Amino acid sequence: MKTFVAFIFGIFVIGSALAQEGTESKNGPVMTFEEVKHEFGDIHQGDKVEYTFNFENTGTEPLVISNVQVTCGCTASDWPRDPIAPGQASKMTIKFNSAGKMGAQNKVITIVSNAVNENNRLVITANVLPKESN
Repeated sequence: MKTFVAFIFGIFVIGSALAQEGTESKNGPVMTFEEVKHEFGDIHQGDKVEYTFNFENTGTEPLVISNVQVTCGCTASDWPRDPIAPGQASKMTIKFNSAGKMGAQNKVITIVSNAVNENNRLVITANVLPKESN
């Protein structure tokens, strides 16, 4: 019986420690986007489109974006190079060039930063139609 009580007590202590660890990890920069996906809809081959994603550092420390990774050369990004203070809003512009593309396009943009919510990804989609005839 003593072994069982000790076992239950041990589980309780470990669970409490893990719960506190999760709470502490919330300190630091947190990248919060208004939206993480944008659909351009139907566009024509050769069209260049762009969209600006708005975000805020809702954390407790400055947010530093170190890199923005795109899935192909058809996608480019314009992102803030300076630290973003807690409570400060900023924006990131994603550009897509549909030259040489056809059909459904799904591009994932991965943001590398010091945010505690590390997996920040943006998605843009478009349906590329044949080039318009003049």
